[in-house]
Amino acid sequence: MSKNPSGIGLSLFIITMIIFFAVYYFFSGIHYFDTSIKINAFVLPVLYCGFAFYSVYILWKKQGRISFREGFRSAFIPMFVGGFLSMAAMAVFLNTADTDARDLLNFQYVQRQKSELDNEYHKAKKILKHKEDVDELEKKYQERLQSFAPEKVKNKNMLTYKHFFTYFAAILLFYVIISAFFGAFFRSRSAR
Repeated sequence: MSKNPSGIGLSLFIITMIIFFAVYYFFSGIHYFDTSIKINAFVLPVLYCGFAFYSVYILWKKQGRISFREGFRSAFIPMFVGGFLSMAAMAVFLNTADTDARDLLNFQYVQRQKSELDNEYHKAKKILKHKEDVDELEKKYQERLQSFAPEKVKNKNMLTYKHFFTYFAAILLFYVIISAFFGAFFRSRSAR
């Protein structure tokens, strides 16, 4: 593995794409969306934190003492490079190479949203005691249910290039927080 932050970022990109294609190959069925969400929520953050830590640790061991700025930069660059290249590659793949996978993810996303709405509705209905509250709940439920009508979700695409890079902008906040943590942690430590 490379010891410079950009090289570490390229390694992170390769590993992320291996995970993406493993999930795509082995789980692109009825649990594709749920599996993707779990990987994005539990596996990738740990992976990205590990690579950020590794990058800062290598610099810290080499120099003995590092500034906050050096630590921040050393943690941020690998995550940014790996994340940006991964998001771009996934966006291109899902919007050009396999639009059926994109459509499956969109369908499963809509179905999950609808099932969550149904669950909330049924839980709330059990709790409410007054008829006017139940009537209001029923009215809101029916209004919200209209957004799941086949003609409304037919062309819904949550995986456009715009959405991918909006998601990436949100992920950048995670990168900044982790980078600030590692920059602050290693700044005051001496390697020797």
